Amino acid sequence: MDPKRLLIFRAVARAGSISGAARDLGWTQPAVSQHLRALERSVGCALLLRGAGGVELTEPGRVLLVRADALAVQLHMAEEELADLSALRRGRVRLAAYPSAAATLVPRAIAGLRSRHPDIDVELTEAEPPEALDLLNAGDVDLAVVFSYGDDPVDTPGLRWTPLAGEPVALVVGADHAAGRRKRLTLRDLADEPWIVGCARCRAHTLLLCADAGFEPRVRHISDDYVVVQNLVAVGLGVTLLPRSALEAYRHPDVTVREHASFGTRTYGIVHREGAEQVPATAALVRELSA
Repeated sequence: MDPKRLLIFRAVARAGSISGAARDLGWTQPAVSQHLRALERSVGCALLLRGAGGVELTEPGRVLLVRADALAVQLHMAEEELADLSALRRGRVRLAAYPSAAATLVPRAIAGLRSRHPDIDVELTEAEPPEALDLLNAGDVDLAVVFSYGDDPVDTPGLRWTPLAGEPVALVVGADHAAGRRKRLTLRDLADEPWIVGCARCRAHTLLLCADAGFEPRVRHISDDYVVVQNLVAVGLGVTLLPRSALEAYRHPDVTVREHASFGTRTYGIVHREGAEQVPATAALVRELSA
């Protein structure tokens, strides 16, 4: 099997059409089609179904795309390893990070990297953990900053999860709860309040804590945007739980934050493919994120 043709097939699969892949590759459409036909002859089966709206992968095509993604990742890693290997005079790292990390941890890490190695380019994509892991599996990013609530966020062979630290989760309420009679506000005290929840993992954490407190929350609003969530709380439309990084990235002046160990902790860390830590530019960014 010709590796070059395998990468051409990957470009077509990712673009969704032969014409789109030809544009991305800088080739002519007939040339791309010729390589695809040759690849299908070599494997002995159809990999793509061609139609007016583009291409659709066959079952063998889907299987082969997984291998093509892995090959693309390995080639990218080899390219980076050979690019001024020891001097770090050149390099590129593609990073995915969830929103609050992208607003707090990541800018400091990129700035630190730039001050030490100004010729290393970091490309940031904002993505929640499931989407970030999909990008990593597809070979579209080199590193992903993700979080979890006690579980291992990685269930794909070949990916390595390195926890960095934990951050406390806080209860966020409006001004009507700011001067409450109780010294400590518990979740049970808010059983009758409307609740605001975020992404699937944060939502599951909230539901679990409320269940442990003996009630099922009335979820009225769902948003992954910590600015939106705090604005909803500020005008009395609900209460929520937010991790410290979200409150560090943005703090609405009209919300009250109550902290307590019972609200739990969120662990954040780095995920990358096995071997990526040996690529100099990637390893340099990992060091900055870890610091």
